[in-house]
Amino acid sequence: MPITSDTSPDSVGARVREFRLIRDYSLAELGRRAHVSTSQLSRIENGNQPPSESVLSSVARVLGVSVSVLRGQPYMETLHRDQLDSLLQPIGTAFDDWDMALDDGPPPRALDVLESDVRRIRTLRAEAAFTEIADQLPGLISELALVTQLHHAGRDRERAYAAQAEISRTAAIVAYRTGYMDLARLALVRMAIAAPQSGDPRQVAIERYERAQIAADSSRLDRGVSMMVHALRDLDDDGEQATRAVRGTLQLRAATLSARRGDKAGAASWLGEAAELAHATGETRDYTLAFGPLSVRLHEISAAADQNDYDAALDVADQVRLPEDYPPTRAAHFWIDRAHAEVWTARPGKAFSSLLEARDVSPQLTRYHHSVRETMATLLRARQRAGDELREFAL
Repeated sequence: MPITSDTSPDSVGARVREFRLIRDYSLAELGRRAHVSTSQLSRIENGNQPPSESVLSSVARVLGVSVSVLRGQPYMETLHRDQLDSLLQPIGTAFDDWDMALDDGPPPRALDVLESDVRRIRTLRAEAAFTEIADQLPGLISELALVTQLHHAGRDRERAYAAQAEISRTAAIVAYRTGYMDLARLALVRMAIAAPQSGDPRQVAIERYERAQIAADSSRLDRGVSMMVHALRDLDDDGEQATRAVRGTLQLRAATLSARRGDKAGAASWLGEAAELAHATGETRDYTLAFGPLSVRLHEISAAADQNDYDAALDVADQVRLPEDYPPTRAAHFWIDRAHAEVWTARPGKAFSSLLEARDVSPQLTRYHHSVRETMATLLRARQRAGDELREFAL
């Protein structure tokens, strides 16, 4: 992945400065509006300090841009090298034909065959196999749109809409991870239409869970937490493991968003609720959410790092042991968060080792994760000459 130093024209700090000047804000004015000190903003703009998630969200809100814009997403050179840029555009076209009537083309395959394909795509999603997924999504989106028109009532209708909701969710996740925010929003709109028709209230809650991430990118952290509160209110605890796993995942997202907006007490409260629920459920994999005590610990690491408490993040990380069959994307997130904390506690060698672990378990997620780029930029800036292994990783 092409990584530049934090002082390059493509750095987060340079983009903050560019938009600040466009808005005609002084450092002091931007700091006042974003509740960030002038000295901290200066360090960020000069590439001497990376912004925390909460600071980046606050600055993006004041500047009137999304967080992804300040991060420079999508990463076009990397997308082009992976041929993902040409694969993502047909996904949007398929969604545009969402409500097209049946024509003289070939009929869609049987519903059970399509459901099998959706399950296979879901497995690929857990592995962050973005290229393989993007290649197959347009056809599945189109077929499922036709299948929902063929079933007008009964359980088959609900199955068709459940499959449609899940494939829309997959499209949203791939688009979000690669920085195509407009496509991610479109996919979630389609999921919001399909989920209530699936007969599964958990699908409705999961759509809100995914949409809260988009709200966070738009610096609407309060709105994201509110979505989680409403989703929890509407998803009754029926005692089933799958329902409790979804509810716990909503609580963890609320904890993450609270941490990013600087609400330490709120984050701790949400984590406490999720931990209590995880104690009751144990480790689960429902809806590929991987909720349980381990997931709570991983979110504790993330919440501490989002608040720049890197020592606390590493204290928790040192206690974590990932099972061999843990979902690759979840495992990669652990190593990425650990690397971020290690590089900012003067452990560059360990940070790079953690990045290598992340790449081993999920190469494409690691390639497109913004925190990896920030950590690599810091590692490169800290060394007068990059070794062959570090340089190879950065390309």
